Amino acid sequence: MSPKPGFSLPVVRSGLPIGPDWVTDTESAPVVFPYDRSVVAQAPVGSVEHARAAVEAGAAAVRPVGRLSSATRRAILLEVESEIRAHSAELVELLIAETGKTRGDCEVEVSRTLFTWSAAAEEVAHIHGETVALDAQASGEGMIGFWTRKPIGLVVGIAGFNGPLLLASHKIAPAIAAGCPVICKPAPATPLSALWLADVVRQAAARHGAPPEVVQVVTGDAEVGHLLVTHPRVAAVSFTGSAAVGHRIARDAAPRKVLLELGSNAALVVDVDADLDKAADAVLRGGYYFNGQACIAVQRVIVCEEVRDEFVGRLTARIGELTVGDPRDPGTRVAPLINDAATERTLDWIAQAERAGAKLLHGGRVVDRAVEPTLLLDVPEDANAWCEEIFAPVVAIRSVLDLAAALELVNRSRYGLHASVFTRSLATAFRAIEELDVGGVVINEVPGFRSDIMPYGGVKDSGIGREGPRFAIEELTVTRMAVIRPE
Repeated sequence: MSPKPGFSLPVVRSGLPIGPDWVTDTESAPVVFPYDRSVVAQAPVGSVEHARAAVEAGAAAVRPVGRLSSATRRAILLEVESEIRAHSAELVELLIAETGKTRGDCEVEVSRTLFTWSAAAEEVAHIHGETVALDAQASGEGMIGFWTRKPIGLVVGIAGFNGPLLLASHKIAPAIAAGCPVICKPAPATPLSALWLADVVRQAAARHGAPPEVVQVVTGDAEVGHLLVTHPRVAAVSFTGSAAVGHRIARDAAPRKVLLELGSNAALVVDVDADLDKAADAVLRGGYYFNGQACIAVQRVIVCEEVRDEFVGRLTARIGELTVGDPRDPGTRVAPLINDAATERTLDWIAQAERAGAKLLHGGRVVDRAVEPTLLLDVPEDANAWCEEIFAPVVAIRSVLDLAAALELVNRSRYGLHASVFTRSLATAFRAIEELDVGGVVINEVPGFRSDIMPYGGVKDSGIGREGPRFAIEELTVTRMAVIRPE
């Protein structure tokens, strides 16, 4: 591939890593820098035939990969982590180029990616089973029982565009740790980092006698994805993306195991006793990172009526701190969305909310090709900017009478990934943890807080299953019961 001048990018090998080698009989499509829509590189576009070949090669690798020793799997994971570390600066440039995220956000993504690979390596030694007291029943007297965890088989991991290196790592690293070959399908707009990563993994695998098919990458359209998630030789599908696509995958993939990390419209609750400055700071940090393109970015702010005016005043006084511009500039906090269609949809949803009665406190325009950080007040519950996932630098605010009403309003969403509550009360914190119907409750921090080793996932339309190396490994292994009656 020929990278765009001006970016110091790592070398991304041409073609797709399918089977034992890289195939080059593909179509190609441009990867576009979202800031100025210039072409970064020409990337390979796979076909249904490529997907079918990858599944067949991956299925043939199930037993060889499953037999790799714990030491071998750990060594591969640690070598990949080392290679990522050695190319960190170039990977930041690559992420800026293909995602258009700010430099600071891309540095965070690389740092989290490194941690994910080292954490997956540590978890290899913690895959274990237990003994079972079979003689608790009369029929089991004199018998020995124990269970172990075995690799589930061929895994398909589909990653979103908003964190292509990190999300691909959360698919690939736990699969390898579990002893499963994996086929990664990156988002069409952001394939380069996944291709680079697969090359590094395959090189590390080769140094340890593991088959190259331990990881393959197939790019392409929805037909490619459909074949991957419905092929009978695939054992599990792990998908990160929109709720609509995830729900369709769940239907199409049955009876294969499906792990879905889907969308949300994360809420941040401001109670009457909250530190309002810290809550306002959390909205500024948590609502606009990744240019708002994060499933746990702050989208809904629910403020108790007693502190509404003071909180809104503090927030609007600081929103101008979020500089808009070129993501390559270290001072930029918000940059353009992934493409023009996303920008147009966002502006349409803002206009819809205003027509429905919302007040535009800040933003709502395109500045330097980016949607300006936007604040909407009194957004109706049925407006898309409130009830759906906007995936843009837009925060909607509503006020309620008290904490009980706030928690109930959080739960009225069809989504349930993360929510946060700002309060000085320990009783309120535990009440929120008990009552909020979400996958994660965060107290006095942004709902976008995520440690890459914690169980991460949602409820309701936000998905099923959990990521984080330990938990993903559990999802990608199955128990095998051993029952022995000694002679």
